Amino acid sequence: MSQRPQALFAMAAENVPQVFPPEVLARLRESVDIDPALVAQDFTDPRVLDVLARTEILVTGWGCPRLDETVLDAAPRLRAVLHSAGSVKSFATPGIWRRGIAVSSAAVANALPVAEYTLAMILLAGKDILAARDRMRTSRTSSGWGIVPGIGNYGRRVGVIGASRIGRRVIELLRPFDLRPSLTDPYVDEAEAAALGVPLLPLDDLLRTSDIVTVHAPETPETHHLIGRRELALMPDGAVLVNTARGALVDHDALVTELRAERLTAVLDVTDPEPLPADSPLYDLPGAFITPHLAGSQGNELARLGRTVAEEAERLLAGGKPAHGVDLAALEREA
Repeated sequence: MSQRPQALFAMAAENVPQVFPPEVLARLRESVDIDPALVAQDFTDPRVLDVLARTEILVTGWGCPRLDETVLDAAPRLRAVLHSAGSVKSFATPGIWRRGIAVSSAAVANALPVAEYTLAMILLAGKDILAARDRMRTSRTSSGWGIVPGIGNYGRRVGVIGASRIGRRVIELLRPFDLRPSLTDPYVDEAEAAALGVPLLPLDDLLRTSDIVTVHAPETPETHHLIGRRELALMPDGAVLVNTARGALVDHDALVTELRAERLTAVLDVTDPEPLPADSPLYDLPGAFITPHLAGSQGNELARLGRTVAEEAERLLAGGKPAHGVDLAALEREA
C-alpha cells in the first residue's frame, strides 16, 4: 500500500461523502493514498500546500478552486487531474495541459441522468401529460376515458440540437421507441450523423419539422440565445421545447411571448438567470414546466461520478491513459 500515489481532494468539502460514499471511497483508496478529511477548498491553506507538494493525482469536483500557475507550481509532482463532475472550465487553466498533466472528467457519467430526464420529458410531453395534469388540478374534474386527438408518441418528430455526450445518449435512448429523431450540429457531418442513425438537418429545418426540440449544445458566445425569437417562430404550433443544457441558450423573453400566446410549451430544467427571480412569469404560465436543475446527477447518481474517478485512477495505476480524457483544443466546444 505504500506504493500508492499521493492524491488530494479539491472541491466543496460537503460533496466528498456524496460523490464518494464508503464503498466508492474504499475502491479509490485501493489505488491512491487520499484523506477524505483533508479537502482543498483554498490552496493557500498550509495543510493543503504540504500535501499538494507531494500530490500526483488531484481529485476535483464541484467547488474546486482555480488551478492557476501558482497552484501548479506548488504541485511539481502532479500528473493527473480527475474531475468527479462534468465540465472543467470553471477551474482548469491551459497551464495544466502545457505541463503534460492528464485531465479526465466524469462528464460521460453525468450525461446519463440528463439523457434519462430528457427521454422522460419527451415521452410525457408527447402524451400531453404535463398540461393534462395542470388542467385536472384546475378543474378538479375528469372527462373519463376517451380518445384524445393530437397526442401520442407514434411517429412524433424529435429534433436534437447538439451531438454532445448528452445529445448522443438521448439519440441512443430514443431508438427503441417509434419516434423520428433528427440532429443539428455544426461539427457533425453526414457520415457521422448516419452512424448515429439520424438525419442531419440545418437548425432552421430541424425547428420547422420537429414536434419536440431538445437542446444539448454547449454554452459559448456563439450559442448565446441560439433559440431566439426568430427560431421559436419557426417551430410548429403545439411544439415543445426541452432545455437541459444552459439557460442562456434560449431567449427567455421571446419564449415567454410564445408561451403566453399558448402556441408552444416548454420544459426547462435550466434557466437564465438561475434560479429564476420570484416574479418570473415562467412560474405561472400554464405552458411552462420548470424544474430546479435536477436533470444532472443527484442523490444516489452521484456515486456513479465517484466510481468513474476510481476507475480512471485504476487505469493510471496500471500504466494506462484516462478513458475520459479532456482535450484542451475541444474544451471551447464543450459545456
